[in-house]
Amino acid sequence: MENKKKVVVGMSGGVDSAVAAYLLEQQGYEVIGVTIKIWDSDREYEYVREDSCCGLSAVSDARGVAASMGIPYYVYSFSDIFEDKIIKNFVEEYRKGHTPNPCVLCNREIKWRALLERAKVLGADYVATGHYASIEKLSNGRYCVKMDGDIKKDQTYALNQLTQEELSHTLFPLGGLDKPAVREIAAKAKLLVANKPDSQEICFVNDNDYAGFIKNYDKIEDEPGNFVLEDGEILGRHKGIIHYTIGQRKGLGLSLKAPLYVKRIDPERNEVVLSSNEELFASKMLVRDINYMALEDFEDGLECIVKVRYAHKGTPAKIYHEGDGIRVEFEENVRAITPGQAAVFYDNEGRVLIGGIIVK
Repeated sequence: MENKKKVVVGMSGGVDSAVAAYLLEQQGYEVIGVTIKIWDSDREYEYVREDSCCGLSAVSDARGVAASMGIPYYVYSFSDIFEDKIIKNFVEEYRKGHTPNPCVLCNREIKWRALLERAKVLGADYVATGHYASIEKLSNGRYCVKMDGDIKKDQTYALNQLTQEELSHTLFPLGGLDKPAVREIAAKAKLLVANKPDSQEICFVNDNDYAGFIKNYDKIEDEPGNFVLEDGEILGRHKGIIHYTIGQRKGLGLSLKAPLYVKRIDPERNEVVLSSNEELFASKMLVRDINYMALEDFEDGLECIVKVRYAHKGTPAKIYHEGDGIRVEFEENVRAITPGQAAVFYDNEGRVLIGGIIVK
């Protein structure tokens, strides 16, 4: 490759980002490894798990991989931005009775917006990560992310907020690959992290204890309230709304004749509304904070596939403009639509058309 293109690879210390860096080097790019540091030893609280994608082991593992490849490596601290944009939003959303997806916000604010700024300072043409997705430039001139390769590991859902400017300067070397293939490449290349286990949980929450993290961050105690049915009948007392999410059945602490699930959380009344499983299904939802990706806009009645959470396979729907948001009408009812989660709109080929946040 004449006049090598320079690319900054976000290295999390895991096998995926290590292989991304390796593949780009093999393709002739001038590769620079960067690890984003989102913790700060001066904080009054500790939130980053040791084994997470941004944990304390990430730097040593990523540095070791970079050294073995002979590429430059830097660590950048984004702890202030991470607290301001990700942590505070996470806490505020839970206190509103929502269930946020911090990984979506982190991708937008940290792994792209902030990292791309640093990449430009380093004179890089692109940023790259180990996400399982592909980027496609469409006939309308717009860029989009697309499902490609390992569908079980597909991460397009979490990338739905990336802008056209960011996508035009992004590379996804793992597009078209599956996890076994990535580990095989790592083993053949003798990368130090070839057998390192994946990190699955949110990086700043230990043991999925969201409520414990929020209480520690805010330095406040639980605010108990009532479990109620839709008609207002009181069933018992809850520990505090931050302990619950839509669709939850376990951990309610109630003795019930039939199983009930969290249907709605009312922060103003400090109530958690319970219902039968059948009552959790809905045919409509409202989405705001819209990010147009493959489309600049759409005509009302557009048919697409909509995912309402990361593990959701997607449901066919028609979409309509409604104020500054989008009204979604599903072909079949969808269970446990949860305010705060991302809604991602796909075409039949797996391209992300639009992304947004569920309001109700």
